Amino acid sequence: MNTIAHSTPVAIASARTPSFSPWRCYWLEAKHELLRLLRTPSFVLPTLLFPPLFYVLFGVVLAGGRSGGDMGRYLLATYGVFGIMGAALFGFGVSVAVERERGFLTLKRALPMPPGAYLLAKMAMAMVFAAIISLILAVIAVSLAKVSLQPAQWALLFAINVLGVLPFCALGLCIGAWVSGSAAPAVVNILYLPMAFLSGLWLPLQILPAIFAKIAPVWPAYHLGQVALKVVDRDGGGSLALHLAVLGVVTVAFFVLARARLSRSQ
Repeated sequence: MNTIAHSTPVAIASARTPSFSPWRCYWLEAKHELLRLLRTPSFVLPTLLFPPLFYVLFGVVLAGGRSGGDMGRYLLATYGVFGIMGAALFGFGVSVAVERERGFLTLKRALPMPPGAYLLAKMAMAMVFAAIISLILAVIAVSLAKVSLQPAQWALLFAINVLGVLPFCALGLCIGAWVSGSAAPAVVNILYLPMAFLSGLWLPLQILPAIFAKIAPVWPAYHLGQVALKVVDRDGGGSLALHLAVLGVVTVAFFVLARARLSRSQ
């Protein structure tokens, strides 16, 4: 005797519908955020090209192999920080401001996706660009600047750059939450370039007027730069715990400010 199983349309639809996976939402959001930025030349070209070009100019051409590669090692660490700052500040500060003004954040809240997927996708994007910048600088340092480091030092520099985007992601998020989309690029540039110079990322603070060394600790870029410089034994001798504590406080403080602003604008 043959038995024919009768299935209701609801049962068939349920069987064909894939189960909800929050991890898939995170993955897809991060993937499409990365693809979106890779297709934006105004972001990807300056972000990936400026740090290597500056490093070639100051760390290779002007240094000329002097001091046994000390300048090459110093600028390898600091231009890594300079590069990841740009990826985080522009990736968050400008894009969040524009998307907030256009109502994109409101649309995201209405979608059936985990609430943190939007921010985590942008953080993942910044980390990917930080990793790419670190690898490009490492290749230039080895091939042109003749920098020689231990494998552990290379690994630490890479980790510092990838994780070091977090304070600047929080700062960029705060800018994007408070500033209009049209003003965000100007605000980011006004903050980004002077902070990099005043933190000793372009040139060592020792060769600049003494006032620059005194005010440098007010900038988060200085503290991340000092952490990176400790890896290559070129830091100013400050406390590693203090530098990490400042970066942690900056990350939490700017994230809280941004969250408060975005909550009020809902």
